[in-house]
Amino acid sequence: MTTILTVTSDPDIQQCYPVMSQLRPHIAPEDFLPRIKAQMADGYMLSCIKKGDLVVAVAGFRIGRNLAWGKHLYVDDLVTDSQNRSSGYGRKMIDWIILFAKEKGCEQLHLDSGIQRTETHKFYKREGLELASYHFLKNFLLNGTGCAI
Repeated sequence: MTTILTVTSDPDIQQCYPVMSQLRPHIAPEDFLPRIKAQMADGYMLSCIKKGDLVVAVAGFRIGRNLAWGKHLYVDDLVTDSQNRSSGYGRKMIDWIILFAKEKGCEQLHLDSGIQRTETHKFYKREGLELASYHFLKNFLLNGTGCAI
């Protein structure tokens, strides 16, 4: 049996790390919990799909508002464990996120995906998401891990 949970406790957050690290390998295990907790303070939510006691998919997202999109849900992170791909977990998570966004009154769902992730892009298109824009960035750190805010 699989269940989708929104996780908030430290042990539950930590249990998501092995799957999340497949998408975000630059995050060290000891940095994961503090980073997630800091993001949660800014409205980030973390959900996972469990198959029994095993986390098989993870999604991190937030609800926001802006002039371009109105009230929207932005998916920061979405990953299915490599050993459990093509088992329907990604589709189940996307469907759950869409329902959650609609229940919260969001007008749109948005996410960015690295240009190298061509198989992931095929999945998103199959799930009804459309390629709508390009995302540009400028790194300010020499190691390229992002902006130090």
